Amino acid sequence: MAYQFSLAHLTTLGCTPTEMTYIAARAGYDFVSLRLIPMGVPGDNACLPEDREMIRKTKAALDETGIQLLDLELARIIADMNPKAYVPAMEVAAELGARHVISSAWTPEQSDRDFIVERYAEICDLALPFGLTVDLEFPSFSRLTSLQAAADIVRAANRPNGGILIDTLYFHFSSVPPKELDLLPPEWFHFMHICDTAKEIPSTREGMIHIARDNRLYVGEGCIDFISIIERLPPIPFSIELPNAEQVRQLGYEGHARKCLETAKQYLYNA
Repeated sequence: MAYQFSLAHLTTLGCTPTEMTYIAARAGYDFVSLRLIPMGVPGDNACLPEDREMIRKTKAALDETGIQLLDLELARIIADMNPKAYVPAMEVAAELGARHVISSAWTPEQSDRDFIVERYAEICDLALPFGLTVDLEFPSFSRLTSLQAAADIVRAANRPNGGILIDTLYFHFSSVPPKELDLLPPEWFHFMHICDTAKEIPSTREGMIHIARDNRLYVGEGCIDFISIIERLPPIPFSIELPNAEQVRQLGYEGHARKCLETAKQYLYNA
């Protein structure tokens, strides 16, 4: 089987979308995954939808290299954010050829589940005219922390472009049995995030956040049984989301991106 790979935004967090595209091409990726919706976090290098010069340069880089845009992030479900604010980013993403939008819920723990369903459904409705799916992720330190919780929202929203994004890190943190995937419609899965991690699961939210944003491992270095997950999903691209500050210091962004892809291919093609 020939796998396809995308270079995710967090893996080369300090790079602009244009730089990411050229790095992805030189390293041998098929796609890039860009952040077109700012998160307001330190080091965030989101490409603002109104930055037409950056959009122009990124489109030129995509056209020149043949790299495709896989997805954009992050359409968050939060209490004080109107989903209509994401439309400019969706429009730009569609212009650049994107296929998917990542979403996740960051409402308070005690918040109404129906509110999340309503907001997720609205994001799906806004994305549909642009030909974009909306793939709901369940980070272990967000409002939805399990595959079942994400599936409940997607099922309740019942939108044709709904879906679930599996991130192997959160899959491990949430101790999801791979057999749970057998109970969900294959058409819900459009791509997935991959990285590896140590067997020990942090006991604190802060510990999980540190690993997720700064210390993920290359595929094959940790404990994750990727094959038991992949064999339960349809053939989909793998977006390598692997921020690791120490590796970036040692190798630089391009060297790190290359190693991410090389180790993933070595593991998956020899498993």
